[in-house]
Amino acid sequence: MIVPVDQTNLPEAALIHSASWQDSHRSFCTPGFVALHTPERQREYLREKMNAGSRVFMLVKDRPVGVVSVTGSLIEDLYILPEMQNKGCGAELLKFAVSLCPDVPTLWILENNEGAARLYRRMGFKETGRVNAITDRLAEIEFALKRREENPCILKTP
Repeated sequence: MIVPVDQTNLPEAALIHSASWQDSHRSFCTPGFVALHTPERQREYLREKMNAGSRVFMLVKDRPVGVVSVTGSLIEDLYILPEMQNKGCGAELLKFAVSLCPDVPTLWILENNEGAARLYRRMGFKETGRVNAITDRLAEIEFALKRREENPCILKTP
């Protein structure tokens, strides 16, 4: 089940965001920087996003396992608890997020996030060629969902 995040379940969403962010960034960020991304910090981050108009959602299986945010047609913050990755949770949340986008869904990923790139390509997204330098050694790359006429095999959204 996918539920909207509000003040009542924001702490659970923040725990997912924190644990997943730390796990995915541990291999290339300093330990001190990773440690800054506590559940409390991520709760404030998500609260600020919601206050600015983003819609945040949480995937709940037996327990909360994933989060995603959608702002217009921009999909962000797709995080799945490390122990629940590679079980279809990311695809489920992504399909849901795509269904909310009024225009061509787009997203940005760190160029070294090969797992996310595989998921997005499998779901019909392609690189747009737009790049945003984060540091002198790391960049984000933009993906956009291919139009159906370009790829008739794109999974249908709910």
